[in-house]
Amino acid sequence: MSTDRRMESGPPQVSLSLAPIGGSLSLRDRAYASLRRAIAETDIYESREDIRLDEKELAEALGVSRTPVREAMTLLEQEGFLRTVPRRGVYIQRKTKREIVEMIYMWAALESMAARLATVRASDGHIAGLRRIFAAFGEATPAEHVDEYSEANIAFHQAVFELSQSPVLVETSKNIFMHVRAIRRMTIGERDRAARSIDDHMRIIEALEARDTERAEQLVRQHSLDLAAFVEAHCDFLD
Repeated sequence: MSTDRRMESGPPQVSLSLAPIGGSLSLRDRAYASLRRAIAETDIYESREDIRLDEKELAEALGVSRTPVREAMTLLEQEGFLRTVPRRGVYIQRKTKREIVEMIYMWAALESMAARLATVRASDGHIAGLRRIFAAFGEATPAEHVDEYSEANIAFHQAVFELSQSPVLVETSKNIFMHVRAIRRMTIGERDRAARSIDDHMRIIEALEARDTERAEQLVRQHSLDLAAFVEAHCDFLD
């Protein structure tokens, strides 16, 4: 489905995936973690319509009072996940096309360093696990199962960070992951990007398996820079 057709379908009915958090210890932190995860899993760029959060509804979904939810939302706003519009409410923060491109540049720098470290730190078994991410597709092309491939694509990039065994890189990447993940998911089915993506992934895996530090770093960086170029050329709807 093209981006234009998705945009014409009207605003999405967004419902964050939340469950009661229970317990009485650090309810603010529990609410924060639940909300952050739910926001990260939401397709926030699927429509131009702003996504407003209702404090009362969130509190009911989490099974807590509104106070820890309000405190959690304050933290999320400080981290750039939410924004408050006076007399209108609290909204999930979306980025402009220029901001998204800049975030992908940052992602390219972080993930390429993660790949570099992975060639030195990751075990053969853990690197082999990257191939298993795509094993379910067999002989099928990514375009035949674009939704499933999109999830595998996201899992691959998360795994590269994990292979770095760098808690600092993993933690730093989290604040931009929500936006990069959403853009990857939206664009993976466009202009044969899925087929090119899996070819890139296989070359990256081969470089990691060969412990070719320079090539792994370069391939991962270029993979993200290609995404940035695509967003620059084809994602005017972000503005």
